[in-house]
Amino acid sequence: MFLLNLLYSFSWREVLHHPWRSVAAVVAIMLGVALAFAVHLINASALSEFSSAVRAVNGQPDLELRAASGNLNEDLYARVAQHPSVEVASPVLEVSTYALDAQGAKKPLRVMGLDALVAARLLPALMPQAGKRGNHPASSDSQSVGKGLGADAVSIEDTADARFTLFEPNTLFINAAARSVIKTGRIDILTGLQMASVQVAGTVAAGGPALAVMDIGAAQDLFGLQGQLTRIDLRWVPGTEKTALLRALALPAHVQALAPGDAEQRIGNLSRAYRVNMTVLALVALFTGAFLVFSVLSLSVAKRAQQIALLGVLGLTARQRLQLVLLEASALGIVGSALGIGLGTGLAALAMGLLGGDLGGGYFAGTAPSLQWSSLAAVVYGALGIAAAVVGAWWPARAAQSLPLAQTLKGLGSAAQRGKGVLIALFLVACGALFVWAPVVFGIPLGAYIAIGLLLVGGIGLLPPLVALAYDRIAPLVATRALPMLAIERARRVRETAAVAVSGVVAALSLAVALTVMVASFRTSVMQWLDVVLPAPLYVRTANTSAAGQVLNFSAKQVQAISALPGVERVAGIRTVPMQLDPALPSVMLVARNLDDPAKDLPMVGSPVQAASGVPLDAVPLYVSEAMVDLYGAQLGHIFRPNLPIVSKNIAGAATNSIVPTRYYVAGVWRDYARQFGAVAIDQRAYVRITGDDKVNDLAVWPSRGSDGPQVQERIRSYIGSQFAANGDLTKAGATDSGALNAGPDSAQDAQTAVGKLVEFASADEIRALSLKIFDRSFAVTYWLQAVAIAIGLFGVAASFSAQVLARRKEFGLLAHLGLTRRQILQVVASEGAAWTAIGSVAGCALGLVVSTILVHVVNPQSFHWTMDLTVPWLRLALLCAAVVAAGTITAWLAGRAAAGKDAVLAVKEDW
Repeated sequence: MFLLNLLYSFSWREVLHHPWRSVAAVVAIMLGVALAFAVHLINASALSEFSSAVRAVNGQPDLELRAASGNLNEDLYARVAQHPSVEVASPVLEVSTYALDAQGAKKPLRVMGLDALVAARLLPALMPQAGKRGNHPASSDSQSVGKGLGADAVSIEDTADARFTLFEPNTLFINAAARSVIKTGRIDILTGLQMASVQVAGTVAAGGPALAVMDIGAAQDLFGLQGQLTRIDLRWVPGTEKTALLRALALPAHVQALAPGDAEQRIGNLSRAYRVNMTVLALVALFTGAFLVFSVLSLSVAKRAQQIALLGVLGLTARQRLQLVLLEASALGIVGSALGIGLGTGLAALAMGLLGGDLGGGYFAGTAPSLQWSSLAAVVYGALGIAAAVVGAWWPARAAQSLPLAQTLKGLGSAAQRGKGVLIALFLVACGALFVWAPVVFGIPLGAYIAIGLLLVGGIGLLPPLVALAYDRIAPLVATRALPMLAIERARRVRETAAVAVSGVVAALSLAVALTVMVASFRTSVMQWLDVVLPAPLYVRTANTSAAGQVLNFSAKQVQAISALPGVERVAGIRTVPMQLDPALPSVMLVARNLDDPAKDLPMVGSPVQAASGVPLDAVPLYVSEAMVDLYGAQLGHIFRPNLPIVSKNIAGAATNSIVPTRYYVAGVWRDYARQFGAVAIDQRAYVRITGDDKVNDLAVWPSRGSDGPQVQERIRSYIGSQFAANGDLTKAGATDSGALNAGPDSAQDAQTAVGKLVEFASADEIRALSLKIFDRSFAVTYWLQAVAIAIGLFGVAASFSAQVLARRKEFGLLAHLGLTRRQILQVVASEGAAWTAIGSVAGCALGLVVSTILVHVVNPQSFHWTMDLTVPWLRLALLCAAVVAAGTITAWLAGRAAAGKDAVLAVKEDW
């Protein structure tokens, strides 16, 4: 209680005397807490919304049976469902495709085929909902829920009617997200390179991205997946042992038995590294704020040294003096954290309203989560803000604790323990260097983050000897010039004060430099990667996602026909198939493409290698991405995964529930910035030979020499349109009432218009520009964080100079008596600001380059499992440092105007 009273009677007076310095510290803590808390709320809300959607779609069975690659054969369901230990077996077919909205634009749509007779027990959120009966003015037998489906929509009467309606062919039920896209009672969806018109008959309660539910048999017919299933949900008889059941079922080798929570775990793992790095990035401002608190309280303790010493003489113990300064910092931290929690909540709500739940990583694209405020998270991030303030105040508090009372009261102060401070700083740098080599913890590079923090603190601790070393060399050069000599000499004499003043700038600038170098390195590497993975001038694709590409693809005959078109030199197909190698991790992507010369066709890390001794001669070479080495232990030249689930298919395309006994070895490692959790490249000819799957997702087209790219594109469009017009394949369900597109291909022009909806054309330059645009948008937040961090650092410089110039009124008065004009005095102050921020810029840039090396070569590989080449944008860094020096100079000049403007005689008279 005594210290609290002293906090009000002693510390509060200091705040009232110099309010804006305390406000700067509070603002720094507030911004750091707000940014970190906002990022947490956005990510947590998006992850919760996504997980809820997964739980609704996946239900809560005891077990899920899925194929590691491809689909399951329907025969497996018949065998599993008849087992006496299985109480319920529900077959499910999941298809990712696109629906056309009212404007004819493609919108992602997930279609789930269910057996309504058994699915209700395991997937209640996917069962059709009850509604009120109505009348459809255009079609009396149409049934759909009125809400959200347009004025001409109709409702189903009850759940039983809805379940029977689910058995009707070309009929589906949609969730709320799909209702926002589908405004009429019918919907056009894409299947293969065809368009099907289906009836919307009602709704389902499942949340998440756009979803449609239909009968499983109808879904198999609609998408040409007869005899195939995506998964089988099981609920076993009570008392059944899982191990015994799996042994009795004798599942094929490529069929995985997954727990219901595995899907949520995969989602968490998919975005964990991104979420952690975004949070750490947001804490940059809080880290810089701790240095600002250090700067403000260090100068405050130095200014109030005699007052604190007097309190010591009056009975305030050394421990109580330390506690008093820490209480002052805690008060600043409490106010800043409280404001930061409120500001962070507002920022999170604003960001989700404008951008949804996606901060640029693409993991939660398509979700529009509601803000889920967490009291526990608010307490944690508030505590982080308070802790940052207390940590920043620790050294000033220790200085207050160790004050020699008698000497301080006489104004003599105490000798600084410079050697001890330098030794501590060197120890921190050495510890940081050791932590760089620490292994990851749960997939998070905690050791690297600790190393960065220790290197920054240790590097800033070395500022006083760096100041002395630099200005001892500069001082003789300006000895004959009065004004520069005054500025340099003062910087030499008060090196500890200079270090304190610029510590925030060094912290902010080093992090800004590190982020700038990291982003530049990544962007340059991505550009080089795009040059290799985009060798063709023109690309044609059916889907933007690998999941949708499983049903929206080109046949081998279509590829051959396109390659024979006039103006086309050659065509190469690319097939992507997901493989689930680890239930706890996201899928690995199998990429089948022509690999005539892997060293040129792939962005290789090193050179391809031959198979090691002991590898069978008929082993098929695979080229794995860097993530496969980290996550699955792929070794160059050695056999990779003897049970690699590359599933063979019969002529009809149905999975045979077996794995072709083929051996594969790792022939090379390549960089893949598109798939964080791994990709495996295989020569397409080998893939077709093994699997019988000759479909492709994307086409790479090389026009003949002298051919015009747009003309080649038009010929391809005309070919596909003419094929559809001749075969009548554009619609499977007849005409609809949603526009000319659905009226049937009565003319080649109609067919070509429809083709524009079905396939997408893009040049390599367009893809490259779009990729870089997405990259820049993803890292846009880093530039804002850099600006915030540097602004906080400059607040520290302003606070330092403000305190010092007010304390130096007598010095300025004496300089005025010696003949210096007010302008010359301000030049001295501005020169000091330039000198201090210049040394801070040099130190910050050097530390930033060290930190950027850790980010590029340690944090990124450990977080995202890819490497990049270090690229230093020297011009941009020089401009950044110059801007900081200019801002520091102007800040010092502004801070000196008030003190230099006082009457010089009155200022000096205080000594008489």
